[in-house]
Amino acid sequence: MNDRALLEALEPTVERLFDRHLATTKEWFPHHLVPYGRGRDLDLDDVWQESHADLGGAQIDEAARSSLIVNLLTEDNLPYYFRSIERMFGADGAWGAWAKRWTAEEGRHSMVIYGYLMVTRAVDPVALERARMAQVSGGITPEPSSAADGFVYVALQELATRIAHRNTGALLGDPAGFAVMKRVAADENLHYLFYRDLATAAIELDPSTMVKAIERQVVGFEMPGAGIPGFARHASAIAKAGVYDLVIHHDQILVPVVVRHWGIEGLEGLDAEADQARDRLMARLAKSERVARRVSERREALAAAV
Repeated sequence: MNDRALLEALEPTVERLFDRHLATTKEWFPHHLVPYGRGRDLDLDDVWQESHADLGGAQIDEAARSSLIVNLLTEDNLPYYFRSIERMFGADGAWGAWAKRWTAEEGRHSMVIYGYLMVTRAVDPVALERARMAQVSGGITPEPSSAADGFVYVALQELATRIAHRNTGALLGDPAGFAVMKRVAADENLHYLFYRDLATAAIELDPSTMVKAIERQVVGFEMPGAGIPGFARHASAIAKAGVYDLVIHHDQILVPVVVRHWGIEGLEGLDAEADQARDRLMARLAKSERVARRVSERREALAAAV
């Protein structure tokens, strides 16, 4: 099934899932969550120092800073994600209505995280703005090659983002920061459920096309943020802190979504190419599990040695 036929066949599903989303989501306001009482005016000549941070008595480390920076700059790249979503799914009908609503909801995420970072001075505001200019000027985002690939990628990515936001909030040790990240994560969870169930419907319509897309996206999956200056360094710190790493990716994303919810192993009626793709995918998942277990064992050994 080509993109046009798949999108047309799925439009009633999009309408249903969009209605469910609107009935489930809760209205919220960024200004209710930002602790403005911690803010102060800054002189143009002020040079940020780590001691300026005010996280309500909590201490912030470099891993938490890296996670906050990556989370915010990923959200700041929203214009390019909207472009990709509209390109893949279309600007009209239920597809277009969903893309616009999704964009409006995602826009609040950068507002509230940025507000929190500015009033708490948790990160260097000058370095953050320079990184934002570099990130958004570059406009680097994953570009799935088909609608089927898009369904898979956004489902996995929204869940990964939900986990990263929630774990970042827990890492802060600041109730206000946790409330900000928890609220953003709640939005991301609803977006994940929309895309997960959309992909489920697509699997029912055309399992062969979707299995091939799932294999491509699992093998090539990248978290948003590849265009962020110093992304490799930030990603390493985030992984070491347990905010998001290979263990989480395997145990909390690949297994519950690909194996359990989409039931990749039990799908029937696949063409020969899709059957081969499934075999490669299952081998990939087995390898991912072995790597995740080694990472987990090393982490436990290091913790025991401290």
